[in-house]
Amino acid sequence: MSNLLLKMRVKLAFVKLFVAVVVALFLSACSLTRTGPEKDTLRMNLGAEPPSLDWVVTTDSTSFDVVSNLMVGLTRYTDKLACRPACASSWEVLEAGKRYVFHLRPDIKWSDGKQLVAADFVYAWRRMLNPATAAQYAYFLYPIENAFEYNTGKLKDPSQVGVRAIDDLTLEVRLKRPAAYFIYLTAFCTSLPQRQDVVERFGDRWTEPGQIVTNGAFVLKEWQHEYKIVLAANPLYFDGEPAVKKIKMFMVAEPATAFALYENDELDYVDNRSFSTSDVERCRNSPQYHNTALLRNNYIGFNVTKAPFTDSRVRRAVSMAVDRNIFAKILRRGERPADCWIPPSLAGYSASSGAGYDPELARKLLAEAGFPGGKRFPVVGLLYPNREDTRLVVESIQDQLKRNLNVKIDLINQEWKVYLETLHRDPPPLYRSSWGADYPDPETFMNLFTSHNGNNSTRWSNQIYDQLIEQAEAEQNPTVRAKLYEQADTLLCRQEAPIACTYLSTQNLMVKPWVHGMAFNALDMQFFEDIYIGDQPPPSWQRRPSHKLSTPGAVPHHRPGLPATGASRS
Repeated sequence: MSNLLLKMRVKLAFVKLFVAVVVALFLSACSLTRTGPEKDTLRMNLGAEPPSLDWVVTTDSTSFDVVSNLMVGLTRYTDKLACRPACASSWEVLEAGKRYVFHLRPDIKWSDGKQLVAADFVYAWRRMLNPATAAQYAYFLYPIENAFEYNTGKLKDPSQVGVRAIDDLTLEVRLKRPAAYFIYLTAFCTSLPQRQDVVERFGDRWTEPGQIVTNGAFVLKEWQHEYKIVLAANPLYFDGEPAVKKIKMFMVAEPATAFALYENDELDYVDNRSFSTSDVERCRNSPQYHNTALLRNNYIGFNVTKAPFTDSRVRRAVSMAVDRNIFAKILRRGERPADCWIPPSLAGYSASSGAGYDPELARKLLAEAGFPGGKRFPVVGLLYPNREDTRLVVESIQDQLKRNLNVKIDLINQEWKVYLETLHRDPPPLYRSSWGADYPDPETFMNLFTSHNGNNSTRWSNQIYDQLIEQAEAEQNPTVRAKLYEQADTLLCRQEAPIACTYLSTQNLMVKPWVHGMAFNALDMQFFEDIYIGDQPPPSWQRRPSHKLSTPGAVPHHRPGLPATGASRS
């Protein structure tokens, strides 16, 4: 009897496995090709109108998602986040890391056919540093000699900034001190070249279709504001024309609407912007689902110039009153709790840097600051961008502060573009934000809260913190450098608390089975030049230099110890 029962169970298990395999094969095999007029078009959702496509002044990931497919810099990232040659075929690092000489490829063309020259980088970098431009990312170039002085008005002559064109194909960059992470900066959007004649001719509208010139895999074909952006393959791209001939980027703000478009085969892939928590739960076992850990930390920011957050005890109390473990349960996308700023995979991380969850101590600190039991604490508004996942997070924080501190806060949401402008112009006392790494180094996180950083909406300024970051920037010993960052992180999150970290993000995506070549990385950067659509790559795709086993002349630069960041299915 027991043997018969065992055989029946084995048969039942086999049947279940067979059904599961058949379903999986059906889901993965169905509609492998897409026919019709859009068979060579990738369709995606940006979720919002990009505030700007001027990469010197823009700061947000939505804009960068577009720009990174229109432009390429001196270097570009591999899938493993190493820097490889792009506009620069090679470079030398001289004078113990204080001088870089980049040799440009002679075959790089702008989309109007003109050759890219070293002076295009000089113009773009000086424009970014020009105080009149008011570029929030200007600090990105501060490692360069005299960049800080020019950007802050202490130096009036831009020619004294340490970047110059030796000739059309040779760019020299002088740093004020060695910077271990400098080569990463040359791959990021804010370090891209620009054409002076185009910017000066068209002024604020130089980024519109028909006026903008670019040097990347795609060109800007259409921009119907608040509706969609269309990119077209660039026939002059130095690495060969992409297999995908067109990219349609829609601006659907409502995740449920965007996901319905995906399920109706009207979008080819969606990410967190179009992927609600309930949809993640429903689709987690689909072969189209991908989950990737990101170098992106989320936090509550305090404007330390506005009461009651001028008092560090109040800020620390709020931070300690929030249980970070709740967010993964709310969002259910594999998020990891975080109460310190540096992610665990980067140098300088320490579990002891954060404040932790301690409601009792939080109430004590609040009482010491003059608000025992939450009495006399003013009602403040918590600003957040209008998205479902952020709403879930801030509602949880609102509830926890009421329960643990008897503090009432109001929730204020704004459309993405307006939200960014509010943070830049006049940050409220309390706001929800996040920061994704611009490059795989702790400096990209720690520099954000230095006194002169244009993206520091907390208005916090601490001389000791600034000195620690400055020392870490120049330190060549990895162990010493990591210790400096750890000290700074402790000061930031445990002692002064201008921010209260909440959780580390993941990226959740659905990709149609007919889309191939999509690569995911911890920086959450999407590059579409290597994608093809259909069950077989076209001959042009197979001939592209980037698809060879190696790139001749490559000068890899990869931070030791950085974990593999390829996509993983959940």
